[in-house]
Parts: sequence; C-alpha cells; structure tokens
Amino acid sequence: MQHKCKMTVLDKKLYPELQAQYCADPEAGPCPCYRVGDEYVFERYGQADDFWRMGTGTLAAGAAEGVAGSAGVPHCSEAWDALSRYIYAALQGGSIMRGWMKDEREMITCCSDGTRPVIFKLQRLDYKVLYIDGIGCDRCREKISAALAALPGVAEVRFRPEFTEVYLDRDPGDEALKQAVERCGGYTVTNID
Repeated sequence: MQHKCKMTVLDKKLYPELQAQYCADPEAGPCPCYRVGDEYVFERYGQADDFWRMGTGTLAAGAAEGVAGSAGVPHCSEAWDALSRYIYAALQGGSIMRGWMKDEREMITCCSDGTRPVIFKLQRLDYKVLYIDGIGCDRCREKISAALAALPGVAEVRFRPEFTEVYLDRDPGDEALKQAVERCGGYTVTNID
C-alpha cells in the first residue's frame, strides 16, 4: 500500500485589529500565499519526493505563478512548520489525527500566523500501484478502469505512463485487483506495490 497526502485550502481568516496593533505593516491584509479552494497533492513514490522539496510543485490545478506550492515555489514556512509533521505521517500511512477527527485519515488544521491564519484540510490517500502489461490504448484503460472500479473499496483509478494507481477506501486485496485486470483479457499484472 502506498500513500499520498492531499491538502485543501478551506478558508483564510484576517484579524485587522491585531495587525493594526502588532504588525510592522498595520494593513498587511490576508495571506497572499494561498487561495481558498486550492488543492495540493504530496507524493513519495519512485523518484517523486514532494516532502523533501517542501511541497514545491504540489499545486494540483489552476496553477498560478508565485503561489505557494506552484512550480519553483515551496510552501510558506509558517504553514510548513505547522503542517509538515502531519503531511509526513500521512505519506507514511499513519494516522493523521486518531481520536480527534471522525476519520483518522483526515484533519482540519491551520498555519501559525496569528493575524491571518489559513485553514487547511489534510487527507491521507491510500492507493496501490499496479504494473500492467498489455495496455495499448484508451479502450484498454476504460475496460481496466471499469473492472477495478467494480471492486468493493476502489474509489478511483488513475493511469500514469509507467503504472496504474488504484485509490482505495478499503483494501480489496492484491489477488482481487490482479484478477479484475486479468479477467479483462490480454493484460498481465506483473507487480503490485
């Protein structure tokens, strides 16, 4: 089983009275590093190690230059200091917040900026990597995706150039994954990570 961590910006708060009283720039305004709705995906598999690079390039969609996590831009140090231990726990398959949240794979947290905090949702994504021989076209991918999606616990299937990622709510087992693919005909699962 492999793991990623998805981070979503839920909200941004602003306390102008505290900025006016304590900040060098009394009108600093809201955090410029994050946008509400932005999603980031941290990965540590194969050559990918987003944790080591402080999340540089993890912004999933709607990339904007200069925003934290976009190409060439690490995450804000205040956010990274507050969140990195939970991101690391998720990437290792650990509980992010056992006993506090309804689902130990999720948590709601914030950065440590006291005058303009950003509120984040962290989610551990569990998946298995399937190496499949015989995939040659989109029709192949559609057949395999439908067969895997029919298994209990399979949430999503994503095809990458070298392998296929099967995201799981619960693990149907390697043998069930292998059989679902190979029953499509003409495909061989050579390895599952």
